[in-house]
Amino acid sequence: MAQKIDTTYLENLMKTKPELFSGVLTHPDKNQIQVLYTQINRDANNKPSFKSFSYNLDAHRYFYPASTVKLAAVIFALEKVNRLKITGLTAKSVMITDSAFKKQTKVTKDTSAQNGLPSIEHYIKKILLTSDNDAFNRLFEFIGRAEINKKLRKNGLANSRILNRLAVGDAGETSKHTNPVKFYNGNKLIYSQSAQYDEKEYNLNLTNTVMGKGYLDSADKLINKPFSLENKNAFAIEDQQQLMKKLMFPEVFPVKERYNLTAEDYKLIYTYMSKMPNESDFPKYDAKEFWPTYAKMLYYGRELKIQPDENIRIFNKYGDSYGFIIDNSYFIDFKNGIEFLLTAVVQSNENGIYNDNKYEYETVCFPFMKNLGRTIYEAELIRKKNNKPNLSKYKMDYK
Repeated sequence: MAQKIDTTYLENLMKTKPELFSGVLTHPDKNQIQVLYTQINRDANNKPSFKSFSYNLDAHRYFYPASTVKLAAVIFALEKVNRLKITGLTAKSVMITDSAFKKQTKVTKDTSAQNGLPSIEHYIKKILLTSDNDAFNRLFEFIGRAEINKKLRKNGLANSRILNRLAVGDAGETSKHTNPVKFYNGNKLIYSQSAQYDEKEYNLNLTNTVMGKGYLDSADKLINKPFSLENKNAFAIEDQQQLMKKLMFPEVFPVKERYNLTAEDYKLIYTYMSKMPNESDFPKYDAKEFWPTYAKMLYYGRELKIQPDENIRIFNKYGDSYGFIIDNSYFIDFKNGIEFLLTAVVQSNENGIYNDNKYEYETVCFPFMKNLGRTIYEAELIRKKNNKPNLSKYKMDYK
């Protein structure tokens, strides 16, 4: 599977459009840009092969991965259900979360679900549609921190770790404790999981974990020293794309290396990873807050009134936090027979202060993501292929 990655093509491609990319190309390290683009070619039997191109890629240079870690949790949660092999336990079973340690919270209902009750399946929908933080935290608690990191290693994702819940100030000892969980079908208890504790630290060889010149603490007080992300989640760009590649192309991996997912699991992930918020009834979203292309940073950016192309579907998981915008995507144009993998990160924090919510998302990060996705797409439109791909397996029912 390993191959040498071309390190010149992407830079030369971006240089052909200085009006779009000169601002970031002049200081890629300042904007912490890393890009990995993979072309996909099919043989006469529709079997894919891959050729990768990178820009400024460094698996050891840290960036905050934000919500991109949630895709791993989606896969690992479904794998755990399948591994347990408990009669009656499915992703649709009602999942009741209890508490057993400080700062832990309970969940007994979910008003966004059709039946008003939480489940792994519904949490997955919310993660993939709009990147719901609480939904991720509940899957994190079900899988358990130790199993999540064991799975990352098992899948060869050696420069990544998932240590914390998101958006709840989870760090240190609290992150090592996960809640007890029970599953029901109707009133019948199917499976009970005790609270778990993970003592491991998951150290990685990372640079760039201390950033900027200051930050706002939990009391919004300015601290005039660099901001440390040393004990946060990490998810290298190459690892992100490898996770996506194995998810979208299981057939190219040996059977023993594939995810332990059923056909129904793949269908659930493919559907909601490519579905748009306006196409969902449960959960239902306010179109002003979550417009159709809300989650599709690459190619669409974050423009409110942009009209999605009906022939294009983007299977992706994005993240945004601390001035970082990250997107990990598999891109399809069904009409033109185009497919490619594209994973990228960019950051802008001109004042060097973290936690102040003053980042140049609108002027630097979102335009970069949109322009990068469209530039790659335009290159794919004119790229000659020996065989047009049959992409019918990725056509989902969004009704």
